[in-house]
Amino acid sequence: MIKPQKLPVLIIILVMLTTFFLPGCLERPDDDTRMMIKGSDTVLPLTQFAAEEFMLKNPDLTVSVAGGGSGVGIAALIDGEIQVAMSSREMRESEIEEAKNKGVTPVEHIVALDGIVVIVNPENEVSHLSLEELRGIYNGSISNWKDVGGEDRRISAITRDSSSGTYQYFRSEVLKNDNFRPDALSMSATGGVVQEVSQNRGSIGYIGFAYATDRVKTLALDTGNGPVAPTPATIEDREYPLARPLYYYSRDDASGVTVQFIDFLLSDEGQDLVSEIGYFRVE
Repeated sequence: MIKPQKLPVLIIILVMLTTFFLPGCLERPDDDTRMMIKGSDTVLPLTQFAAEEFMLKNPDLTVSVAGGGSGVGIAALIDGEIQVAMSSREMRESEIEEAKNKGVTPVEHIVALDGIVVIVNPENEVSHLSLEELRGIYNGSISNWKDVGGEDRRISAITRDSSSGTYQYFRSEVLKNDNFRPDALSMSATGGVVQEVSQNRGSIGYIGFAYATDRVKTLALDTGNGPVAPTPATIEDREYPLARPLYYYSRDDASGVTVQFIDFLLSDEGQDLVSEIGYFRVE
């Protein structure tokens, strides 16, 4: 697993790679030697890393990768612009129906496991929250850290934008479909969440496990049986309450490099890459 303190360097590299690959995502290729994959920013680091390794082994094949959020990737798949959508949530029934109406039958692939970790500033003395407290913070019924065992300081809640699969998952699993508090600060990318929380003593955010660094502090979550910290062990055995699968969605008529790349990521070698970059294998 890549150590947390090394992730900022990795993110810079991935941004450069995304910029390089992005023009290739504007039109669909007409052969089986090139593919385009787009979507979840959570799945992006894994896919960039895997694509680089895959192309080193297959120099005649091209895998172009871009982020933008799960909803963006799924919409591009539905519109026939890409071969694979990355998503940190399941496709909705309405999205599947829309895809089929446009002649696209999505096929689901679980490619890795991840955990959504709740982060605060390192100077925050709070070490854990119950899921009810976390829900209260994000729906606005709890607005001061002193109400959950911390100092007398206003809570600044950071969230992702609504196109993010992590946003959708968090709203479903934590808020139980409550609305986010109106003063929540929305960020378009995970890196922005980390930066804001690292600089604001009163802030709280949520990110994928692989993005956690020593610039922020992760909180344990309590479902009623005691606090559970997000660790590889608790995420892999689903003891941690916000462990989740990560997805690729391809077309049912996928062929060529698309099939080869998905098979590569699901192979033992590909799953070793999953572990190396900080996610968890699909057994």
